[in-house]
Amino acid sequence: MRQRLVIWVAVLASFVSFLDGSIVNVALPSIADDLGGSIETQQWVIDAYLLTLGSLILLAGSLSDAFGRIRVLRLGLVIFGLASVACALAPSAVFLIGARAVQGAGAALLVPSSLALITATFDGPARSRAIGTWTAWTGVAFVVGPPLGGLLVDTVGWRSIFVLNVIPITVTLLLLVRLARLGAPEHAAAGVRIDVLGAVLASLGLAGPVFALIEHGRLGWDHPLVLVPLIGGLLCFAAFLWWQTRAPHPLMPLSLFRTRNFAVGNITTAAVYAAISLGQFIIAVYLQEVGGFSATAAGLATLPLSILSITLSTLFGTLAGRFGPRPFMTIGPLTMGAGFLLMLTVTEPLQFWLQMMPGILLFGLGLSITVAPLTSAILGAVSTAQSGIGSAVNNAVSRVAGLVSIACAGAIIGATLDTDAFHRVAFVTAVLFIAGGLVSFAGIRTPRAALPGPAAPEAVGDASEAASGPAPA
Repeated sequence: MRQRLVIWVAVLASFVSFLDGSIVNVALPSIADDLGGSIETQQWVIDAYLLTLGSLILLAGSLSDAFGRIRVLRLGLVIFGLASVACALAPSAVFLIGARAVQGAGAALLVPSSLALITATFDGPARSRAIGTWTAWTGVAFVVGPPLGGLLVDTVGWRSIFVLNVIPITVTLLLLVRLARLGAPEHAAAGVRIDVLGAVLASLGLAGPVFALIEHGRLGWDHPLVLVPLIGGLLCFAAFLWWQTRAPHPLMPLSLFRTRNFAVGNITTAAVYAAISLGQFIIAVYLQEVGGFSATAAGLATLPLSILSITLSTLFGTLAGRFGPRPFMTIGPLTMGAGFLLMLTVTEPLQFWLQMMPGILLFGLGLSITVAPLTSAILGAVSTAQSGIGSAVNNAVSRVAGLVSIACAGAIIGATLDTDAFHRVAFVTAVLFIAGGLVSFAGIRTPRAALPGPAAPEAVGDASEAASGPAPA
């Protein structure tokens, strides 16, 4: 009974953050219309969430170890729920952006703690089955998220997508009470030290440059409100890297990057996930603002991405275990790049089925080929004892890459979102994908002693999350 309850708690806790990430994209034009603002407003609605999520997700693992999975999970749910209500009631764009930042902080506590709860409760084959169940159910969020979000936006309004979060959060909190009564251990570890200084430097190091990248279009590069955050953020990030070489308990052990496949795999991750976030963002916004699609239709347009990822990722993860990750990490990103190059045929009026759907299908196929082998290569490059921090670092790299690419969207788009602007973003997205494939081809190596094993079930979840667009939470 207790083990089944643990699975449901872990599923629901992750589901709510994944669902939110998959819904918000299709609501961006409606949010901007209602609260005012331009492309910068839409960028901030996404990036405020990714900023706190990306900078705190490493810290969340340490908090979970120090204070217990259930306690941290409960805190994450409460923060996420209150922030969701604040988002729904937002009277202005600035208020909404602030609430989204708080939401990202809550989300950072949810996914690591939910998986840690499973790994602390199950052993051996039972653990694999439990993670498989977690992956399957959380993957549903990426299938239903975009069309459900579009339907809610078109019928009830964009605020309803945030109110929706309250239902699974309430159920999960009630299940946590039940789990505590059954005597579920907190699994708090003695002697765990938290790298607070590292977390502060990382947050400031990301916040400054992202603010500058988004606001420079409105204020100009020479404005003090752009220059000061940019320079200050870069200095903080440099200080973060320096501190990680000296901290007794570093937030991100740089020694991990001495392993070739881990270092190269994370470079590929940065390029691929930056492209995924940028590409998904521009598709959802362009279809509505230029193509004339409703929010529901825009959500349905990207549904093939989630379906292809969920159905094919396990297959390619298994094949990567047999043949090694390098060919898949090369072919997959090149396929995604080809998909966005196909989208350069888009004209006005938009002929969606001829000009965009073929590219979306190639995008989904390439995503399926890439993500599970990529995760396998990175986790296979570190020892079992370091797999937790290795996965957390890779997760943080993917979030930060998406954060930066969305921050750069305004500079690429320019003053007006039109078909020419879409072509520029599609081309940059294709270049990022192709770069990721070429880096993998040149840098990834398959150990002679043993090929990497099949992708862990977590990898399928990562692929599903990638298919949902920015903010894998």
